[in-house]
Amino acid sequence: MYDYDVLIIGSGPGGQKAAIAAAKLDRRVGIVERKDMIGGVCLNTGTIPSKTLREAILYLTGLDQREMYGQSYRVKDEITVADLAARTSHVVSREMDVVRSQLSRNRVTILSGTGSFTDPHTVQVDDGAGRIRTATADKIVIATGTRPARPASVEFDERTIIDSDGIVHLETVPRSMVVAGAGVIGIEYASMFAALGTKVTVVEQRERMLEFCDVEVVEALKYHLRDLAVTFRFGETVASVEARPEGAIATLLSGKKIPADTVMYSAGRQGASDHLDLGAAGLAADKRGRIVVDEFFRTEVPHIYAVGDVIGFPALAATSMEQGRLAALHACGEPLHALGQIQPIGIYSIPEISYVGRTEEQLTHDNVPFEVGVSRYRELARGQIIGDSYGVLKLLVSLDTHTLLGVHVFGTGATELVHIGQAVMGCGGTIDYLVDAVFNYPTLAEAYKVAALDAMNKMRQIARFA
Repeated sequence: MYDYDVLIIGSGPGGQKAAIAAAKLDRRVGIVERKDMIGGVCLNTGTIPSKTLREAILYLTGLDQREMYGQSYRVKDEITVADLAARTSHVVSREMDVVRSQLSRNRVTILSGTGSFTDPHTVQVDDGAGRIRTATADKIVIATGTRPARPASVEFDERTIIDSDGIVHLETVPRSMVVAGAGVIGIEYASMFAALGTKVTVVEQRERMLEFCDVEVVEALKYHLRDLAVTFRFGETVASVEARPEGAIATLLSGKKIPADTVMYSAGRQGASDHLDLGAAGLAADKRGRIVVDEFFRTEVPHIYAVGDVIGFPALAATSMEQGRLAALHACGEPLHALGQIQPIGIYSIPEISYVGRTEEQLTHDNVPFEVGVSRYRELARGQIIGDSYGVLKLLVSLDTHTLLGVHVFGTGATELVHIGQAVMGCGGTIDYLVDAVFNYPTLAEAYKVAALDAMNKMRQIARFA
């Protein structure tokens, strides 16, 4: 007889949803998490703090109101870290209460401490104060997430040379910053600090940033970041960083030297699996700490599952939640649908980017004929009201079937707006539906009708010539 039917290691988005899904099926569920990390990295140092920080910056700088009130408009002239931290700590504490309440309400037992395997069905929990207990389970779900990857050649000091987790611990807003890596996290923080007035230099070894996104959208983002005085160094690599009392000097492989108050490394993520003693359970992780799973999120040991960032791409909170739910259903022998292929991607830069489906490059490479429908926020009454003159929504439409192949949004509310396109795609809908639909006015959602009409008119012209 096991202590639990399902035991989850980690309480982030994947672990939390796995625990609740199993509990809803009347299983005895336990979740292992450090006392001060309920909600996982997502809630404590990652998604929630960073997105709250973004909202605080947008509000206090007045950045998204300057179209109306002028380029010098600010809600607060001198913005301090304390101003930013106040909102962040408030949201994190409230959200942590929500997570605890959900777990308690569903009768999920929280085992405080760090978990590691002693055998395939047993997890040892060390509370960090010298007390160790063991818990056995029929099924186990690993949901330990990731931490920022740290190059061995870099001496992080948590003050001048930091990773993305260290952002929330800065004591002052830096006057200058070097961001090493133009991935999602790097670009999000680069845009946030640029909005605060920090002189930001982004160093990226590739020739492009956000290569998986629409080219036009990325070019638009680069334009706006350059307008915020961000400098890009593509095709360059940070070779070394030397900390100084007044800041640091980053030296690039090309020999260039960039002085800055702060250097932030955004060199990807490392799976947080090294403390699990996977060998005792008959498992192993790759060099990035990731665990291989099948379509049901089972590892090589069938009763042990893994979900979330620790299994690699796409490593998003939203997909992690669904992976956790599906893994729990499978572990409990419940029928389930496979994880949907139509999944939105959201990048909380300033301005936002979000998309679902394929890009123009991908469709062209696959020889799929398509037409493009475009709507610009400045043409929408709502765009004028909110002062967003740069936003754009782009629909990629099949010439043969009129179905949506991709939706790409840049601008205010992009991560919300994309879900309309996702729903249409998921239901196999066509732009004919969007052309005929009535949208509230004035709204940004109206962009779908405008873009659909644009694509339809282009296709009608093609048919006329044909």
